[in-house]
Amino acid sequence: AIELLSDRLKLLFEPYVIVLLPALLKAFSDSSDHVRSAADKAVSQIMGKLSGHGVKLVMPAVLEAFDDPEWRTKQASILMLGSMSHCAPKQLASCLPKVVPKLTEAFSDTHPKVKSSAEDALGEICKVIKNPEISGISPTLVGALTDSSGTLRALEALIETEFVHAIDAPSLSIIVPVVHRGLRDRAATTKRYAALISGNICTMINDARDFVPYLPILLPDLKATLLDPIPDVRSISAKSLGSLTRGLGEATFPELRPWLLDTLRSDTGSSVERSGAAQGLSEILVASGARLTENVMLNEILPLKSHPKAQTREGVLWVLTFLPSALGQAFSSLIDESLPALLSGLADDNETVREVALRAGRVLVRSHGKANKDKILPSLEEGLSDEDYRIRVASLTLLGDLLGLLSGAKVGKANTDTQDDIRQAERAQAQIALSLGNETRKRVLSSLYLARSDTAAVVRQSAVQVWKAVVSVTVRTLREILSDLITQIVTALASGDPERTQVAGRCLGDIVQKLGDAVLPQIIPVLRDNLYDGDEYTRQGVCVGLAEVINCSSKEQMAKYIEILVKVVQDAISDEDDEVRRLASQCFQNLYNAVGARTLEEIVPSLLVAMESEDDNTKARALNGMTGILSVRSRELFPYIIPRLLKPPLTASHADALGSISGATPQTIHTNFNRIVPTFISELASFSDMDMDDEEKEREEAIRRNFSALCRNVDTVGVPLLISEISNKCTSDKESVRKESCWSYQAMIEGRKSQADYYEYVPVILRELLHRLNDDSTIVLKANQKALGALTTCVPAESLVEHLGYIKNVIGSMVSDARYRKGGVGDGDFFLPGLNIPKGMEPLLPIYQRGVLYGDAAVRETAATGLGELIKVTQTKFLAGPFLIKLTGPLLRIVGDRNPSNVKIAIVQTLGLILTKGGPVLRAFVPQFQTTFVKALSDPSRQVRIEAIKALALLMPLSTRVDPLIKELVSTSLGNGSSATAESAGLVAIQTATLEALAVVLKHGGKKVKIAESIPNSLDAGTDL
Repeated sequence: AIELLSDRLKLLFEPYVIVLLPALLKAFSDSSDHVRSAADKAVSQIMGKLSGHGVKLVMPAVLEAFDDPEWRTKQASILMLGSMSHCAPKQLASCLPKVVPKLTEAFSDTHPKVKSSAEDALGEICKVIKNPEISGISPTLVGALTDSSGTLRALEALIETEFVHAIDAPSLSIIVPVVHRGLRDRAATTKRYAALISGNICTMINDARDFVPYLPILLPDLKATLLDPIPDVRSISAKSLGSLTRGLGEATFPELRPWLLDTLRSDTGSSVERSGAAQGLSEILVASGARLTENVMLNEILPLKSHPKAQTREGVLWVLTFLPSALGQAFSSLIDESLPALLSGLADDNETVREVALRAGRVLVRSHGKANKDKILPSLEEGLSDEDYRIRVASLTLLGDLLGLLSGAKVGKANTDTQDDIRQAERAQAQIALSLGNETRKRVLSSLYLARSDTAAVVRQSAVQVWKAVVSVTVRTLREILSDLITQIVTALASGDPERTQVAGRCLGDIVQKLGDAVLPQIIPVLRDNLYDGDEYTRQGVCVGLAEVINCSSKEQMAKYIEILVKVVQDAISDEDDEVRRLASQCFQNLYNAVGARTLEEIVPSLLVAMESEDDNTKARALNGMTGILSVRSRELFPYIIPRLLKPPLTASHADALGSISGATPQTIHTNFNRIVPTFISELASFSDMDMDDEEKEREEAIRRNFSALCRNVDTVGVPLLISEISNKCTSDKESVRKESCWSYQAMIEGRKSQADYYEYVPVILRELLHRLNDDSTIVLKANQKALGALTTCVPAESLVEHLGYIKNVIGSMVSDARYRKGGVGDGDFFLPGLNIPKGMEPLLPIYQRGVLYGDAAVRETAATGLGELIKVTQTKFLAGPFLIKLTGPLLRIVGDRNPSNVKIAIVQTLGLILTKGGPVLRAFVPQFQTTFVKALSDPSRQVRIEAIKALALLMPLSTRVDPLIKELVSTSLGNGSSATAESAGLVAIQTATLEALAVVLKHGGKKVKIAESIPNSLDAGTDL
């Protein structure tokens, strides 16, 4: 019935076929042969009457039936798919992309009839192939589809076939599955052949749209091969994508370029994948046209050159690796924008990025070097002087490639000394001059030669390789480029960059060694002119270059130019810039080594004369020069210079010179202290009795200022000599010399406060300053007081306490000698002059206070006794109220501590002396004194009790309330206030001492009693006892 309806209704029956076809296909699985035969006839009738639109409508149902588990249904669907080969060409082109893959799947079916039906169906399709070339190899292609081992053979057959006719739709349906299988094969050759055929198909078909339905099959495979680890596979896949883009238009692949850009930026992919993506993107951009390429590069690719992720920066450089070759001369417009990305990549922190950048640069040079050398060369020259040595190495490599490209020379050969290599270098040099022009050639070779002296060994090695490849005779070439080379050297010397300056200096020395007399007349005037006309960086560079020139020149060459060299070195070493002078000192050292003492004879006298100039600038420059010379040759020059500078009278300029010299020669200046220190002290002493005018005051100020500088500058090893020389002058017969010796100690102590390297010589200083306390000159005493004050201020008190016993002994010995010289030895009044001036004792007080408060028992005893001795030899009027309070407080604070008896005795005795000297000033301390002395009456030591009784007698004139004291003494004498201490000491001894104290109090303070019972009670207590 269905067969008849299809036959009679024809096209009108097509809408019902879609509904009836699934049932018909099911009928193929019926158990009755008649039903299956009828179904076969009906399907044949329907397929023969279908229009092109009808084929599209029934295709889903047929494809669905292909997946039916019944093999007869599957076989029927295969037969229907095969019968579609008889459709019109237009319908055939649209259905074959779906039919052939299904038939290919059937080759792996387990049922032999299904597989056989698929082969028959594919044979039916092959019968309608119109392309004779494909028709001839169709058995091979079908064999590859039925057996995967024949894939490579089929691909080779396709590649070997010379196509004369266009490929039609049936041919395409057979080729694409083979290519699809080849792209997924493991073998690199198979993938390479498949990718190659994929890219070429578009060129061999009449209508490119016939190939579009196959893109969903092939494009994922081409993407996979584009990221393949094997470079050839990636390269051919990239070109295939470019061919497809060129043939079908970029609009056919809307997601391809975004995917490639994402792969370039991905931080999870490998370098290989980014390389493949960059290569594919380059081919697609080339196929899309120059305008689109430029737009994508400027707006999407190159802005990523400074991306924070190294993987993204690497992706940009991979694009620059492949695009120049792919784009050809059209890339010229992008060179200026691409070079910054290349140079920044060469200096990248990531090693992989640097390697890719160098690779991209070499590709750019080799593909566009000749045509665009004017654009590329300036960037490479600039890179040769970059701060980063990696950029310098890469720039040299690229420059070598460029010069090799222009000249035909091979850079980096192992052997560059044979005659053939020399002749080749000659030809290369001539070819470079022809390509670049003579001026550019000189400039480039000058930069290259300068790089041979680079601080980095790898840069020097690269520069030498390039130089040998393009230069045959170095000396001859140097003569040709000398002018340009010197210009570049001077520029580098004046750059202010220490590394570039060093490189330029080395290069200059190398030139002098190679060219000798031929170059010196040209170099030395240039250096001289730049020294006088340049800024400080230029002058520093000139000194570096001059040092190399002198160091590399022979004595004979130096002798020819000695006059101009001496003048230049003298001016450089007198420069106002510290760094220029430091570098010029090296020039002087080199010149001295080359010429000897003649250098000193030429320079030093003129500097000494200039130091006497009335022009301040000339004088300052001469002083700079002198200190610069002494910083390198001090031992040879001191015997010559020091006597001339110390010639009396010592001028301000000479004093300034000595101060500056001490700063330049701290390790050696002390060897002349036996002449310098006495001269300074004598000169200062000469101002004492002088009626000075302004000039003399300035001279005195200059001498003092520079002596202080001398004390500050001298090295630690010279400190003992300095102290010794000052000490020798402390005992002079002239009071002015003694005064200035004390001032010298003050200057030394204050000047070396930060170094603190004279502490071990403090006893020597103390000895001299303490002896000056007995000086009969007021001006000496005042200077000595300041020096002692500086010592106790600059040296920590804890360090000075260590010398407390020594101080006490020196003062005691000095006082004893003074009394003896005055004709008596007893206890007659003697006052030490140094303490009997305003604040005379104040410099020593911190030492004693520290000893009293924080010392051990022995130190406390020494401090208390020594303090008492100082008070004895000091008149009352010089022990001012505030000063006595400073003395009293610490003593009262520690006397109650658990000190040994000898410490307590010393403290109580000193407190008694303070009461004797202080008088009414100490009235506020009477309660503390009273408590301290009464407590001492109970001390186990009899001598402590005796000293306490004496002290109470001294306290009575100051006390205003005697009654409480009498009451306390009465109570203690009767044993009412006994304590553990009293018991251990013996009650009787304490009572006895208390009664003696009571007697002393009544004797010296009885008139001040206000309570009537106080005296009777005292008498009663005495009677009872």
